[in-house]
Amino acid sequence: MTTSNVEELVLRMAETHGVPGPVAQEMLAGARPCLHLVPFEDLTPAQQKEASPAARTGGLPSLPDGVDWPAGREPLVLTVHCAALPREALDIELPPDGDLLFFVEIEYEPESSAVLHVPADAQTAERSATYELDGEPEQARVYQPDVLYPVPGLTVGPDWRDAPATSAFLDGDPDRYGILDAFEEAVRDAAAGGASHGVSVQLGGFSSAWQSAPDEGDLVLLAQIHGQSIDLDVYTQTLIVGTREDIAGRRYQALEFEQQV
Repeated sequence: MTTSNVEELVLRMAETHGVPGPVAQEMLAGARPCLHLVPFEDLTPAQQKEASPAARTGGLPSLPDGVDWPAGREPLVLTVHCAALPREALDIELPPDGDLLFFVEIEYEPESSAVLHVPADAQTAERSATYELDGEPEQARVYQPDVLYPVPGLTVGPDWRDAPATSAFLDGDPDRYGILDAFEEAVRDAAAGGASHGVSVQLGGFSSAWQSAPDEGDLVLLAQIHGQSIDLDVYTQTLIVGTREDIAGRRYQALEFEQQV
């Protein structure tokens, strides 16, 4: 969505929900775009007609010669096809092509995790999940592959309600907290075009952390992965953050991984 389209959407939702224009403008000032990665069935019928896949959950990694499964043998939970992402939908810099592979434990607190970029022109081969540890055969966990589709979205800054016009609006009536809750939800749903994205993978934007948000200070969100978007029986949330400079420079070894339950 263009800046003008986002502004039009937010102001329209504000009018519908009885939110003053200055409050809506304060929300806009603190908002950031994101991409939701969702399965086909979570798209609206109109979105399904135009949908192109951009990612895959689970499966086995395809890696270049000389590059093995990361040492910790964490499962591959997500593969993002960078060239298939709508570039204008993010304010963080991702590679223009190739694949981003996310290896992270989502069922237990991860001891080590990795994000790898595989260039588009690299010769790759699928790696086996079987490996040897202390002379004994072991098996890395492999999740069921599922194709994901990109949906542009909008996230709201965690502190936007502290802005002057919004604070004054809330001070006038305790019921207005509910009005702003409904307004926020309507904005997020409208920005996603009606697609279901409550339990999904999110790239960029602000996190919707269950506990303290790790994307603060110089750290921004690269990816937020709900466990149930990978396996319906996994009730965790994995947040992957880094500086804008490290993300743009593909220094993925500097990323920080946090699991919340």
